[in-house]
Amino acid sequence: MDDVLKLWKLQLEQLLSEMAEQTTFTPGTFFVVGCSTSEVAGKRIGTGGALEVAEALFGPLQAFAKKHNLNLAFQGCEHINRALTIERKAADKANLDTVSVIPAVHAGGSMSTYAFEHLEDAVVVESIRANAGIDIGQTLIGMHLKPVAVPLRTSIDKIGDAVVTTATTRPKLIGGERAIYTRPVEDSSSFQD
Repeated sequence: MDDVLKLWKLQLEQLLSEMAEQTTFTPGTFFVVGCSTSEVAGKRIGTGGALEVAEALFGPLQAFAKKHNLNLAFQGCEHINRALTIERKAADKANLDTVSVIPAVHAGGSMSTYAFEHLEDAVVVESIRANAGIDIGQTLIGMHLKPVAVPLRTSIDKIGDAVVTTATTRPKLIGGERAIYTRPVEDSSSFQD
């Protein structure tokens, strides 16, 4: 099992590195993480959560967040309404209200549970508007991303058996052809769906 955990950790590190090559992260913003450890281990979401999988993936995520000065937000499962585990200082800075729940393996998920136990002064909030994120195992992080989400493609499309989707966001382009945007028109082509 140790070799498999190391492989998953390496896959995640590579994926995060490729994400960073494709976008610029705004320091101090939220990076949402949805992760089904069940899916990573080849089981159906919600059926085989594993703290050892969460532990293996937590390290690369924490190092990535530190390198880019991002606030990690670990999305829980539907049993806690996909509430997010974050550090209290990030909640306070963003003026977010905490909720009264503590993630557990079978009500929140292993990743959220592990994060709650290992983040500095962890709290749970109901929702955020993250600038970017990673969805490991089709956990549906979209509800916590700012509009407009822009998918990022990496050479890593799975971690273990879990399908991985990564995204950044951009400001909405509104106003039509006469509008003047903060980005050059040439850059807006990359925002098309």
